[in-house]
Amino acid sequence: MGIFNKILGNASEVSVEKLTEKYGRLLAEGEQIELGFQLIRDTFMFTDKRLIIIDVQGLTGSKVEYKSMPYKSISRFSLETAGTFDLDAELKIWISSENMPSVSKRFNKSIDVYEVQRYLAAKVM
Repeated sequence: MGIFNKILGNASEVSVEKLTEKYGRLLAEGEQIELGFQLIRDTFMFTDKRLIIIDVQGLTGSKVEYKSMPYKSISRFSLETAGTFDLDAELKIWISSENMPSVSKRFNKSIDVYEVQRYLAAKVM
């Protein structure tokens, strides 16, 4: 089911150690990665200070956009859980006063989306 979830673009959890090794240079002094997820080529990480989204672009993947969203900029978020026939849950995040979600990520059933929601709620509220 793992390759099927990757094809669909569903996120799977990545260890903090692996993310720190690969993306540690993006972190501010004293900042630490607390939670992270990998899509096919993209990654998103929750640190103790912000949400970082790594968007790999182009066919070769040589162009990368790094989006940084401080938790204080997140105005709201929603979580849609997986149903009986659904393969995934979806997290949407709105930044400031935007009408459309700035971030929309899918999680496979192996991820405890309630834990992700709890983590985000603790950081935003």
